[in-house]
Amino acid sequence: MQKFYPNLWFDTQAEEAANFYVSIFPGSKLLNTTHYPEVGQEVSGMAPGTVMTVEFELNGQKFTGLNGGPIFKFNEAVSFVVPCDSQEEIDEIWGKLSAVPESEQCGWLKDKYGVSWQIVPSNMDELLSGNDEAGNNRAMEAMLKMHKLDIAGLKAAASQA
Repeated sequence: MQKFYPNLWFDTQAEEAANFYVSIFPGSKLLNTTHYPEVGQEVSGMAPGTVMTVEFELNGQKFTGLNGGPIFKFNEAVSFVVPCDSQEEIDEIWGKLSAVPESEQCGWLKDKYGVSWQIVPSNMDELLSGNDEAGNNRAMEAMLKMHKLDIAGLKAAASQA
């Protein structure tokens, strides 16, 4: 059993977001949905019967989405890293998730709910911290100029002589 899992605070879009995320990542599914009861309306501000939480799983990782109202907003202090095995996978996930072009930098993007994601090559550590320090620096310099990461461009920068 997974000991820790993220709880994402949405205004009212937890169910919509869960369905969206499940549609993007293979091997994902909705697990459980709870609704606000009549008790506690003065605290939650939510009408009885509206969705309170949605539990979902993205490629084996459990998440909970909570409809908690507009009190808290997502920011880049927390992001989810998605390691990708190919440029095609990076392109596909990026195309589905990216919704705020001005927030894109170095493989980071923000989705339509304000959640930040890092869409990176599976071998990112290898590209930036291999045995060739000059190559590592060139790959880092190339990455800093990218929005969506380009695996071939990072490899080419790392291997330049």
